[in-house]
Amino acid sequence: MTRHFLRDDDLTAAEQAEVLDLAVELKKDRFANKALAGPQTVAVIFDKSSTRTRVSFAVGIADLGGSPLIISTASSQLGGKETPSDTARVLERQVAAIVWRTYAQSGLEQMAEGTRVPVVNALSDDFHPCQLLADLLTIREHKGELAGLTLAFFGDGRSNMAHSYVLAGVTAGMHVRVVSPASYAPRADIVEAARARAAETGGSLTLLTEVADAASGADVVVTDTWVSMGKEEEKATRLRDLGGYKVTTSVMAQARTDAIFIHCLPADRGYEVDTEVIDGPQSVVWDEAENRLHAQKALLVWLLNKQEAKA
Repeated sequence: MTRHFLRDDDLTAAEQAEVLDLAVELKKDRFANKALAGPQTVAVIFDKSSTRTRVSFAVGIADLGGSPLIISTASSQLGGKETPSDTARVLERQVAAIVWRTYAQSGLEQMAEGTRVPVVNALSDDFHPCQLLADLLTIREHKGELAGLTLAFFGDGRSNMAHSYVLAGVTAGMHVRVVSPASYAPRADIVEAARARAAETGGSLTLLTEVADAASGADVVVTDTWVSMGKEEEKATRLRDLGGYKVTTSVMAQARTDAIFIHCLPADRGYEVDTEVIDGPQSVVWDEAENRLHAQKALLVWLLNKQEAKA
């Protein structure tokens, strides 16, 4: 069966560690691995605007000896009458993998169902698993082993980033805290899945509604934009509801003295995070942005190796 990466818990704890180990190796020698030599083509499809995802996948595919085929949904049949599964059946005859940045998670699931090449979620409304591989790589670089670390996420706990932190964090054996209003808590099914995974890895998930002391003892402090793509009409409500969950210098002062701050970017400075934090000495957001390249290359190589092993 073809392996896909549609949500963070599609990788077991051991598999996640394999991908991160491979990312470390690929970062050391960026052009050594030519898994896509030929060049083989990878379709990279965008429903949503993008900077980091577009650049990191295009550059990464080229680094691996391949050719990135960037497709806008608006200018393809996928944006009209063709179903995701039909599009995938066309593409799989010509490309080595399909990467899709989209809205509904269900579209990715339809595309992956029965598809003979790996399908990668480059962001959906529910998850952002490629970003989490980059974030875990960044945390590991700065903090060492992931298992046992405490990560505190502040803001919209029902966002795709929070859902991915919950799943990927406990898969890595981390202790994840989500600090949000009760009405913005992570989805119940994702909480259930995360706690089942945590029981296997020794990680944990804690849901908090009060900001006071929520960062106490944290090794990693995280936030994300409060107004994601597709949520623009909710901006005023979100700013009101989430205004007390900003990551400030006071919040960072509660965390461990060697704690790091991460944010997947783009950031709305002054809203979810103070400029003094994102530009401060504990911020590693630029390392994090670079690591999208290395983590996604590792993921593609890992998925392609799984294809070859089953051939």
